[in-house]
Amino acid sequence: MSLPAYAGPGERAWYYGFRFICALIFLFLIFPIVVIVPLSFNALPYFTFTEAMLSLDPAGYSLRWYNALLGSEPWMSSIRNSLFIATSSSIIATFLGTLAALGLSRPQMPARGLITAILISPMIVPLIITAAALFAFYARFQLGNSFFAIIMSHVVLGAPFVVITVTAALSNFDQSLIRASQSLGADGVTTFRKVIVPLLLPGIIAGGLFAFITSLDEVVVVSFLSGPAQTPMTVRMFSGLREEISPTILALATILVALSILLLTVMELIRRRGEKMRGMSPG
Repeated sequence: MSLPAYAGPGERAWYYGFRFICALIFLFLIFPIVVIVPLSFNALPYFTFTEAMLSLDPAGYSLRWYNALLGSEPWMSSIRNSLFIATSSSIIATFLGTLAALGLSRPQMPARGLITAILISPMIVPLIITAAALFAFYARFQLGNSFFAIIMSHVVLGAPFVVITVTAALSNFDQSLIRASQSLGADGVTTFRKVIVPLLLPGIIAGGLFAFITSLDEVVVVSFLSGPAQTPMTVRMFSGLREEISPTILALATILVALSILLLTVMELIRRRGEKMRGMSPG
């Protein structure tokens, strides 16, 4: 929103002051993340900027820690575990969350508000409480230290994002398209596959990406449920910060930042595509 040409001094002061405060908050939040990027290229095993780095001397920068990361079997095993867990849990969370959102969108759905509150409660309840509850639940069935327990726990954490994004997409969905499909002889499965899913696809993909990022970044719940064979990279990074100070952690953190930026860019492109499709809709 641009500043009107007829705005008074007070409005102008608020306009620029508000944006200045937002810029400071943004820098406060993003600066610690940005700092790790050049530190990951440090040629020396320090978590600090050396004189060579500050003087922009190429000798002060190196890919040493990226090579150490790629050449370390424990780190690569943790990365494979994280990708397997995140991919599996996001697929399941996307499927279940989409079905839940479709069910909640029906006007005749009983106790819709209560069910919605229960579904999104993992976003509100502190993670330590969720982790303790999940640990007690899976321990009762002797499923601790298993990929199944970790994946299903991440489904619980990721599904609310899918429910929210798909529900938002459904708010602009033209229900007459379903009736038109049925009047042309399409059954429920065909209507869902050829009418509902294509129109809701931006919301479904966005929710799946949120679930993937949530699983990839989660450390509290997985610390309760993972064993030596299921250790993901977040747990190994956390343990590494306590037991050793190695810039290898910074190299992996930089890769995760780049991956997050890539996924956020994809979500923004999907959002714009969804707005374009809504703009082209006859309704």
